[in-house]
Amino acid sequence: MNDDTSKPEDDKAATTATETEATKPDEKTATAAATPDPIEALKAENQDMRDKLLRTIAEMENLRKRTEREISDTRSYAIAGFARDMLTATDSLSRALMVLPAEARDSSDTTIRSLIEGIEMTEREMQRLLAKHGVKPIEAEGQKFDPHKHQAMFEVPDPSRPEGTVVQVVQAGFAIGDRVLRPAMVGVAKGGGATGAPAEGTIDKSV
Repeated sequence: MNDDTSKPEDDKAATTATETEATKPDEKTATAAATPDPIEALKAENQDMRDKLLRTIAEMENLRKRTEREISDTRSYAIAGFARDMLTATDSLSRALMVLPAEARDSSDTTIRSLIEGIEMTEREMQRLLAKHGVKPIEAEGQKFDPHKHQAMFEVPDPSRPEGTVVQVVQAGFAIGDRVLRPAMVGVAKGGGATGAPAEGTIDKSV
């Protein structure tokens, strides 16, 4: 006698087999999606290497420029300390010439005249050598007071000059390149307003 009644276990096994077959394509798709495209991977690696190369080139160029600038600064400012000491000697010669009385220059004594001429020649030669190595005087008289280049020693009441104008130089200042070796010691105008006319409401105390 044939038993047409299906066993539950057989039906469950058939269903599981069907589901397994149905899920196989999805698993293949997921596996394919998880595997990176070798061409895209190579493109990404190539882009990364290119970026690193460009950064390295830029860094090397910056280093080259910085090194050139440092070498240039060293050449320009290496004698700054020596030049500053030379200025002290030059000042001494200038002061020696300033204190000489006028009659000494006109003296009939050949020795005195030769001594004065020798001092003057030495001062000029020292100034020439300083200029040859880039040490130049700072413009001061008639200029607007600049605290980076000038050192104010006193104020001069002068209503005819704009306020803050350098009207007297006590000691010349010098610079080497863009650096100040020493500021110029100056007297600065006071009381002239912004354009040189007496400031409104001020009183000229020099009268």
